[in-house]
Amino acid sequence: MQNYKSGELALLDVPVPGCKPGGVLVRTAYSLISTGTELMKVSEAGMSMLGKARSRPDQVAKVVQSVATNGVPATYRKVMGKLDSYTPLGYSLCGVVEQVGAGVDDVKVGDLVACAGNEHALHAELNWVPKNLYAPVPDGLAPRDAAFGTVGSIAMQGVRQGESRLGEVALVIGLGLIGQLVAQLLTASGVRVVGADPDPARCELAERLGAAACGDPASPAVESAVAELTDGHGVDQVYLAAGGGSNQPVELAARLCRDRGRVVDIGKCRLDLPWNAYYEKELDVRFSRSYGPGRYDPEYELEGRDYPIGYVRWTERRNLACFLDLVARGRVDVGPLISHTAAFDDAVETYRRLEDGELKAVAVLFRYPEPGDEAGAPAAAPTV
Repeated sequence: MQNYKSGELALLDVPVPGCKPGGVLVRTAYSLISTGTELMKVSEAGMSMLGKARSRPDQVAKVVQSVATNGVPATYRKVMGKLDSYTPLGYSLCGVVEQVGAGVDDVKVGDLVACAGNEHALHAELNWVPKNLYAPVPDGLAPRDAAFGTVGSIAMQGVRQGESRLGEVALVIGLGLIGQLVAQLLTASGVRVVGADPDPARCELAERLGAAACGDPASPAVESAVAELTDGHGVDQVYLAAGGGSNQPVELAARLCRDRGRVVDIGKCRLDLPWNAYYEKELDVRFSRSYGPGRYDPEYELEGRDYPIGYVRWTERRNLACFLDLVARGRVDVGPLISHTAAFDDAVETYRRLEDGELKAVAVLFRYPEPGDEAGAPAAAPTV
């Protein structure tokens, strides 16, 4: 867990969650660190108060509104109380069902499931997960690989938003964890992929996993590859899987996208769209929201109310199940993305190494002890 005021990371013993109706209690086998989203949160927590405010203007706006409504003293107490509390990290894991709540009939105790959600798939030994935020793991798929389910669903939702078709060409800007998965999903769909990333190792990895060509976005290599693969017309889609404050990704997207192409934002990059470039090509700019339809809907996520498949073909749970199936059938290979696996007891040190840049990684996994590894049953679930 992390204290957002001080930035301190700690491994804490907390009460075991109860197994409520409509969900399952899961003992974690592996959980995945999102080296983009999570490290951004960790970095923000270590900033000064001014730095936090600059990085989260949306939260500053809420504070201003609260001052106008509730006054300064009440708002101050609320903000400081939130800052001084510990926040859990993590949202992608695989584990074994320990208990099954009332109303759940698709899994049983002992089944392997992949789980999603930043409130339910935490870096913790035990998690309670509602039924629309887990999916059974296909036979033969290793728990280590199934732990990629959530980030795979994020990549998959982005690809669905781009509506890529057989034979098309796509540009993926940013070849971190999400970008690598986007590139593989596109390749598996019959789309030729050009990747752009300043890190040569990530470019080499993407090419090894099926991308047609990759290069530094600042070099002419990417533009040359796009011109060659598209007969000079430009790519059909651009997927923005990059982060940071540079506006280069959206400018590059406009330059290399074809007339009336699509630009899909999956990451959290700067989006000061150059109006002339986007207008002249009539580019379609789309956003991809997390794991898919159902995300942030409490009736879907917490109450288990599914969307009819005839109206919503790919919900977040169906995306999760689809990604697991692709990995199980060998259409997506997550093994080469794993840079490091750490014991859960070493979680704080692992985050420190990542934040300091000592550990260069695309994907990092936490490995958890099995119940028989320790004497006696644990009375609490440590979380980061």
